[in-house]
Amino acid sequence: MPIQISAQYVKELRLKTGAGMMDCKKALQEAEGDIEKAMESLRQKGLASASKKASRRTAEGVIESYIHAGSKIGVMVEINCETDFVARRLEFQELARNVAMQIAACPNVEYVEKDNIPQAVIDKEKQIEAGKDDLANKPEAIRQQIVEGRIGKRLNELSLVNQAFIRNSDITIQDLINEKIALMGENIKIRRFARFVLGEGFERQVNNFAEEVGDMLKS
Repeated sequence: MPIQISAQYVKELRLKTGAGMMDCKKALQEAEGDIEKAMESLRQKGLASASKKASRRTAEGVIESYIHAGSKIGVMVEINCETDFVARRLEFQELARNVAMQIAACPNVEYVEKDNIPQAVIDKEKQIEAGKDDLANKPEAIRQQIVEGRIGKRLNELSLVNQAFIRNSDITIQDLINEKIALMGENIKIRRFARFVLGEGFERQVNNFAEEVGDMLKS
């Protein structure tokens, strides 16, 4: 017999994951009330759901914009789904807004995902890493291992979906998208984005936009 789960626990899990009420209740029952295990279960189901829907066509969606406080940085991002009905849902629009803010907070991000990074960029990064002084006296096999590790980290830094979500650092942007796929039952893709920084290309004082966005979220 399933254990009884309080409505407060269900609400708390829903706020943390964005999953539906019944999905949250079932996950908590299966995890015997352990909210961390329930969260992990929902994420795994979200990943499975995302995998099944990955090939489905996404022709609807929204273009979201975000202007940082002080109007010194702006972001536009296109996020696609399968139907206009889902595109109009508050959860989808909230996702788009969060992704736009994430882009503003991550100045190193240049691509939606690692598969979008050109091979020429990867080769250049490998060349830079392989030429660093701290590797000069290491055996070739160790050098290659270190370079590959550093390249993997660097590619993650360039990829939007690999970033830790600014509102919940326990999950990545891809985890967040997977949760929304599980919640709304449609394939969801970030198609493209653009970031505009006031005075970009001119010599100017560099502000830490990631910290500023973080401070805004705390207020």
